[in-house]
Amino acid sequence: MSSPATAPPVPNNLKRIVAASLIGTTIEWYDFFLYGSAAALVFNKLFFPGSDPLVGTLLSFLTYAVGFAARPLGALVFGHYGDRLGRKKLLVLSLLLMGGATFAIGLLPTHATVGSAAPVLLTVLRLVQGFALGGEWGGAVLLVSEHGDAERRGFWASWPQTGAPAGQLLATGVLSALTALLSDAAFTSWGWRIPFLLSGVLVVVGLWIRLSVDESPVFKAALAQAEERKAAAGQVEKTPLVSVLRHHWRDVLVAMGARMAENISYYVITAFILVYATTAVELSKQTALNAVLIASAVHFVVIPAWGALSDRIGRRPVYLIGAIGVGAWMFPFFALIDRGSFGSLLLAVTVGLVLHGAMYAPQAAFFAEMFSTRMRYSGASIGAQFSSVAAGAPAPLIATALLADYDSSTPIALYVIAAALLTVVAIGCAKETRHRDLTAVEPEPAERTPATRPADARTA
Repeated sequence: MSSPATAPPVPNNLKRIVAASLIGTTIEWYDFFLYGSAAALVFNKLFFPGSDPLVGTLLSFLTYAVGFAARPLGALVFGHYGDRLGRKKLLVLSLLLMGGATFAIGLLPTHATVGSAAPVLLTVLRLVQGFALGGEWGGAVLLVSEHGDAERRGFWASWPQTGAPAGQLLATGVLSALTALLSDAAFTSWGWRIPFLLSGVLVVVGLWIRLSVDESPVFKAALAQAEERKAAAGQVEKTPLVSVLRHHWRDVLVAMGARMAENISYYVITAFILVYATTAVELSKQTALNAVLIASAVHFVVIPAWGALSDRIGRRPVYLIGAIGVGAWMFPFFALIDRGSFGSLLLAVTVGLVLHGAMYAPQAAFFAEMFSTRMRYSGASIGAQFSSVAAGAPAPLIATALLADYDSSTPIALYVIAAALLTVVAIGCAKETRHRDLTAVEPEPAERTPATRPADARTA
């Protein structure tokens, strides 16, 4: 097993690698979240007319959930080829697919124009979005994790994670500006298309930046070792998926459990809240969007701070702070929103996203450190994206259905608390990973603290 002392030095272009991953993930999440916000605000009217408003919202969120259903397929395909061909090529492809689908949504005819074909086309494009995002996350965080230094891996790897709040910030900001500048009739008629069409410009920028970065040195070294073994002994590697399920099935389950509270709480706090605030509390769309906008800016700032803390005290303790905190915050969260003021809504969403960041920030390094290099893209992507089908995909749908059935926020709070408990159990079963060497053929089987690591590793 390789020693951390032999790990490649931190490259001079690490900041460029981080910037490329951050900008790419921001664009991908902008596209993905834009759909969620539009689903809550206008898609129920444009693609599912004639329904009860809340039923129309449910149908709209159903197409939103379809995108999550495609993410595991994207994780399998992109993970397989990302472990075989490299991280960079697949990241370029994912950006093109996501941006193209989002741009096409901005050109879609509505139900009033083509009838039932409109929601079908919308669903197909949402599937393409989900497929692309399923492959995006693993490649982006691995490219940074495998370039960065081990001592600050949690900090550096958390920057691609800020692409989620940055994308949310960008999507919500554009929608908020349009709803402020346009009348409801104009926004519903044509204004909603503008943010989707802007994706075409963003993709060109992101593609130019991503093509300028280097492939992961850790992956290139592992690929060279695999070729040497094949040439010397005729040893052919198993497919990454088979290797992951054989050697890392426990880690995959831990990653899936860890994602439950993080994924569910995020979509309740940022997507469902637009429905709850505008229907149950009767706040304006502009007020709800502004609250999410400001809270997303705070979320962006705290994620690297949580990532840096995970480098000092470990991935598991920081993750547990987030899971326990989100569960404990749910009842105060809805109580504040029910007060009906912008200040209380802003406080509820901001605290919720700060606690969410404690799970989301260390997640990139945590999942990357669980798997060996030649199956890392597959393992991290499968663990992260398969859980999204049960977590993030139905979260707004379940929350909206609970609100419709019970006319109360209590069942929704209990739903998030149950997810938090599941995540606490998963993290309790996990091993600490912050000292693992990503250049190793296999990850180290147990945690090593600074006091027990070899002297050369401490020096490195």
